[in-house]
Amino acid sequence: MTDPTTLQKTALFTAHQKLDARLVEFGGWHMPVQYGGIVEEHKAVREAAGVFDISHMGEFFVSGPNAAAFLNGLLTNDVAKLADGQGQYTLMLNEQGSVIDDLIIYRQARDQYFLVVNASKIEEDRAWMGKKIPAAVHFSDKSHDYSALALQGPKALEIARAFFGPGWPEPKRNEITTYSWNCQEILTARTGYTGEDGIEIFFKHEIAENFFFALLEAGKPFGLKPCGLGARDTLRLEACLPLNGNDLSDKRTPLEAGLGIFISLTKEANFPGKDVLLRQKSEGLKEKLIAFRLKDKGPPPRPHYLLFQGATQVGEVTSGAPSPTLGYGIGLAYVRADCATPGTGLDLEVRGARVPVEVVKKPFYKRVG
Repeated sequence: MTDPTTLQKTALFTAHQKLDARLVEFGGWHMPVQYGGIVEEHKAVREAAGVFDISHMGEFFVSGPNAAAFLNGLLTNDVAKLADGQGQYTLMLNEQGSVIDDLIIYRQARDQYFLVVNASKIEEDRAWMGKKIPAAVHFSDKSHDYSALALQGPKALEIARAFFGPGWPEPKRNEITTYSWNCQEILTARTGYTGEDGIEIFFKHEIAENFFFALLEAGKPFGLKPCGLGARDTLRLEACLPLNGNDLSDKRTPLEAGLGIFISLTKEANFPGKDVLLRQKSEGLKEKLIAFRLKDKGPPPRPHYLLFQGATQVGEVTSGAPSPTLGYGIGLAYVRADCATPGTGLDLEVRGARVPVEVVKKPFYKRVG
């Protein structure tokens, strides 16, 4: 168990206490798991908007005339496809082709890139990149300088427009823009981890609490609520967005995780693990990450629960929870490839009993419009 005295605190730690958030350990940080309740916060994001503290995430800046070539030789997606202001989801792999981290990279300008990495992977990512970075490329870890919020939901952009005013350069999907709020530079990026539209906002720690409470106040007429990691997990699970450490790990390749669309095997750059992925694609996958649902009412699936076909174990759950939107238990699991077809019936072992489940097409939930 992690020693509570060693946990890091975001610049919004005191703000969460003022809002009576329930704080838990996550990735070495004190983080809010919920405020009013997970289901209430989940529904707020699906129906109106929610704001999450994501200040624990890491922020890396990479620049220099060889920055693009370096990053293209490090990450799975094709960095060369990015224009100024554009971003993409990508992965950083080890030499065995399995996942070190999944991240978002933005090209801010020619030879200037901004990377958002997972909180628990900041040190590992920094060390891995440090081993490979050439002399002509400048790397800077600004994770301890930046705070960040994720504003998500069908009313998120409406709230942002009202809050920032008409001068705000609203980013398009997978874009990033720079803006000045109260004479402080902020970055706004339009991605997300909930299955809804919305933006991520990056700013210096010094303005974090004022910014957070001002945004909450501006969002009140629209139904904006502060949300914790509990709702973030159920929201991302409904959208079948993988969680690093659960659905992604150094034991699994992104092809097994169903993330082939974010891997450029045809680009000239030889990123770590590319040869493994090419061989795996040629030979075929032995296991795949699937989505499944409980057929009947019952206890929700949880990580490490086992899946069976008859008497044979064919897989293991990586993520699971009750779905507030759908009203039944859902999960992600790695299963034998011949058991991965939607419609396949399997049995989930729950405390010694077998519960029928069905493999379904991803995602469980998809925003309309």
